[in-house]
Amino acid sequence: MIPIFNEQDIRQAVSPSDAIAVVRQAFEADGRGETVVPAVINLPIPGVDGEFHVKTAYVAGTPHVAVKIASGFYDNPKRGLPTGSGMMVLFDAATGMLVALLLDNGYLTDVRTGAAGAVAADCLAPARVRTVGMIGSGVQGRQQAICLHYVRPFERLVAWSVDGAGLASYVSEMRDRLGIEAVAATGPEAVTREADVLVTCTPSRAPIVSADWLHAGMHITALGSDGPGKQELDARCLARADVVVCDRLAQCARLGELQHALAAGLMREADVHTELGQVAAARKPGRTSDQQITIADLTGVGFQDTAIASLAYRRLSGV
Repeated sequence: MIPIFNEQDIRQAVSPSDAIAVVRQAFEADGRGETVVPAVINLPIPGVDGEFHVKTAYVAGTPHVAVKIASGFYDNPKRGLPTGSGMMVLFDAATGMLVALLLDNGYLTDVRTGAAGAVAADCLAPARVRTVGMIGSGVQGRQQAICLHYVRPFERLVAWSVDGAGLASYVSEMRDRLGIEAVAATGPEAVTREADVLVTCTPSRAPIVSADWLHAGMHITALGSDGPGKQELDARCLARADVVVCDRLAQCARLGELQHALAAGLMREADVHTELGQVAAARKPGRTSDQQITIADLTGVGFQDTAIASLAYRRLSGV
């Protein structure tokens, strides 16, 4: 009988620090050319502001391959439902046989995305980070702040969201959980101008952050744009940055912030500094100056899902 693991058990088995470690290893493997990553399947659902993503990848040395199905239905909070859900199907990488079903309800996607943000910041952000700016106060606003605090133990969080009530709850929760100063800002410009590290994690389809607000020395992790038409950054932000790094170049060109800079003729793919795996594996440099503006364009790559799903199964099964 194929084992089925539920969300509660999976949450207990995989912590944010676990996720950061295994996602970092997966990026390093990708940087060494040890992954096989097919194109993402994006399925928009017309009329309900919903979508499904299907991702998978092979990672050398990882005994499993995961196929992840995740949903994002952005009107769900009005219905009293979470924005996203999902599950992962795990196969043996040597035999192709089904190993387990991980009914994580999207938790592994959430925490591995937070972990990817932490890896990106560790590779690209200033060594000293006092203030983090967060645009978005949902699940990723939480995961990004929690994971980022492991690699850059910041003292202050400034956040903004279109959801005023959710924003108030968010800053209170982060203040208590991280033991930091956390405040709500009046708008995205205030967040951007104050941030040493800015994280954008919304489902926006129009730019929120203007290039005119960027300042020397800051790092931006943009992760809300993971599908055609999604956008959080003014395309000029990428053109203005000194270093632009993608989690997967081909994927970002199709789904990420990069799609808009390319379409506007502000950048070419050749202008992208490198992929995050290359920096994580020390094949390419990340930030080389305190004055550089750096941007990580994160769309979520299947090797992250395989890595964290394999870890969850090994923890849960005692293998």
